[in-house]
Amino acid sequence: MSQNHYNKIAGQDTMRLIAISDGVFAVALTLLVLEIRVPVLDAIHSENALIEQFVELKEKFLVYLLAFMTTGIFWVGHAAQYKHIEKSDRNLNWINLLFLLFVTTLPFTTAFLGDYTQFKFPVFIYWINILMMGVMLYINWAYAYNKGFINDETKDTVNDPIRKRIIVAQSLYAFGALLCFISPYLSIGFIILVQMNYAFGFTTKIK
Repeated sequence: MSQNHYNKIAGQDTMRLIAISDGVFAVALTLLVLEIRVPVLDAIHSENALIEQFVELKEKFLVYLLAFMTTGIFWVGHAAQYKHIEKSDRNLNWINLLFLLFVTTLPFTTAFLGDYTQFKFPVFIYWINILMMGVMLYINWAYAYNKGFINDETKDTVNDPIRKRIIVAQSLYAFGALLCFISPYLSIGFIILVQMNYAFGFTTKIK
């Protein structure tokens, strides 16, 4: 079998793409919470000390909320695309896998941000992670559209909204990342507000 012929027949099953993507997202969501560690018992000798140790986890919980929202929004975005993508090929498979590569790095960038929330650099690293996820999700849709893999009945109505949603979201995330020069907490808070806006449908939804 020639390489060109193999490329034509490989990776045509979108259900396998959806299955592995859902699995990666599920693992990433699970790993996020593992960074919130229970206080060490040996260092706690009273109820008040335990409460104080728990309160000190507030930054971890804040970053966990941020990362959970991030993962959820990109999962929804990915699902919205594959509601309309009916075909695939080898190249689209690898584009999707590269997207998942950056999904799997979220637990690390989240842990880094959670441990050093007061610094700007971890915010930058986390934003790069979000940016690359957005770029790959945009490329995923653009490639599928250009190759004619989109449902013919819906492609003209969903193409612009899907592209615009990614571009607008990434612009807001970039602005939020820049806010870290004022305060990393302000940056995190702004990005969470943006994500809540998308999650709860205050902007136009893609059907």
